[in-house]
Amino acid sequence: MAARRGDVMSTLSRAMAGDLPSAARPLLSGPAPEPGIVHFGAGAFHRAHQAWFTERAMAADGDRSWGIVLVAPRSPGVVGALTDQDGLFTVLERDGLRRSARVVNAVSAALHAPSAGPAVVERLAAPTTGVVTLTITEKGYRRDPATGGLLIDEAVRADAAAVGAGRVPSTALGLLTAGLQSRAAGDGTPLTVISCDNLTGNGRQLAALIGEFVSLLPGTMAAETAAYLGEAVRFPPSMVDRIVPATAARDTAAVQELIGLRDDAAVVAEPFGQWVIEDDFAAARPAWHRAGIELVADVAPYETAKLRLLNAAHSTIAYLGALAGHAGIAAALADPDIEAAVRGVQAEAAATVTPPPGWDLDAYGESVLSRFRNEALGHRCDQVAADGSQKLPVRAIPTLRAARAHGRSPQWTALLIAAWVRFVVHGRDDDGRELTVHEPLAAALRAAAEGVGAAEVAGVVTRRAGVLTPESAADPVTAELVSQAYLDLDGHGVRATCRALVRRGS
Repeated sequence: MAARRGDVMSTLSRAMAGDLPSAARPLLSGPAPEPGIVHFGAGAFHRAHQAWFTERAMAADGDRSWGIVLVAPRSPGVVGALTDQDGLFTVLERDGLRRSARVVNAVSAALHAPSAGPAVVERLAAPTTGVVTLTITEKGYRRDPATGGLLIDEAVRADAAAVGAGRVPSTALGLLTAGLQSRAAGDGTPLTVISCDNLTGNGRQLAALIGEFVSLLPGTMAAETAAYLGEAVRFPPSMVDRIVPATAARDTAAVQELIGLRDDAAVVAEPFGQWVIEDDFAAARPAWHRAGIELVADVAPYETAKLRLLNAAHSTIAYLGALAGHAGIAAALADPDIEAAVRGVQAEAAATVTPPPGWDLDAYGESVLSRFRNEALGHRCDQVAADGSQKLPVRAIPTLRAARAHGRSPQWTALLIAAWVRFVVHGRDDDGRELTVHEPLAAALRAAAEGVGAAEVAGVVTRRAGVLTPESAADPVTAELVSQAYLDLDGHGVRATCRALVRRGS
């Protein structure tokens, strides 16, 4: 029964937890767990994935010392909601007509980095903090697309100066570096830092970026922190997988109906969830292995298969779907022409991938498409299509390069890249309707494409964005494949282009 105060629906909190239906109660009962993890990125994915898994781990072995301190780099909204709700939030799982909701008790505190920077650094430096995790998206790592190293811009220089002077930095990498420096200057307690973003070799990339950041600190401080990194900090790579679309009004209403309370921090997800971590921890960790998390000797095969067969397929559906006039991922995949393109991308990718132990790549590809068909999630094309200039270099370009190295012509992967170019530069679907484009380089890429002949647009844009490596950009076959795919999309639209490629490959 819904809990109300007068005519107002009561909000989820620990005081109201006793009113929850038994099926919706947290697996970890009682008060908030003691903080042991700091997580950068308070978005929906973390709450439906790492926090969800971590609560299960704590409930499995009774160790309540791995509560999560969430750090929101920008928006204070989720921090306010979680604080008001004593760290509790609901995960709504949707699968077709089936739905279920359970409240998660994994968050010890939530901090807004711009207004609580000192508290963030203090928590990072605390000896009781044993793990740091990150979901800050590809662009949050401040990588230079041309070199793959740290983008040493004004913000990074200012942050390095701040750390050197004992002030609080502003970026996620700056805050993490400040915390590491403080630990190095203190008792040097070991720490495990886990990137949970879709970057190839994410842990090793993060370690290298932090190493570069540390090198910008004053001499003695840089040496001391670098020594601590080498001796006591581990950056194990990881692979994460769960579809977590933006929470819509209908999801909030469903949560309210299922738990009988209002939840302003609720998230929606598919039932499936996977987390694979390389078993290289600096010290203690949660009992994640008891929550279904796979601890393996080498994450690379899992990561490669997921990026190339799942993430690339997702991007293909998003760009072609949006251009063809579809709003949602499930509806776009139901379009037979787009499904043909997605299967083409997966087939080209599978030919470049060594399967993880026990995996069947064909079966994996089919399972991915089955998950994408879950229309109950309401996953939008424009959401998946966001930040393509950051995503395609890890989702599509490795397949393209590997295929070309073996003398193959990956026409479907080239179509994916061309579809992104058209999506960003043209900004309208095949019927002329304006599209919602979330791309940090959109203005610069559109300016670069102005006054350029259609045959040159794809080459100009991919080079300007750094999407193609210099090697790929210099390959005449790659250039021709991407350029021709763009011309076909520009002149004939998505469906005719996909059908022509099917005929060409048959």
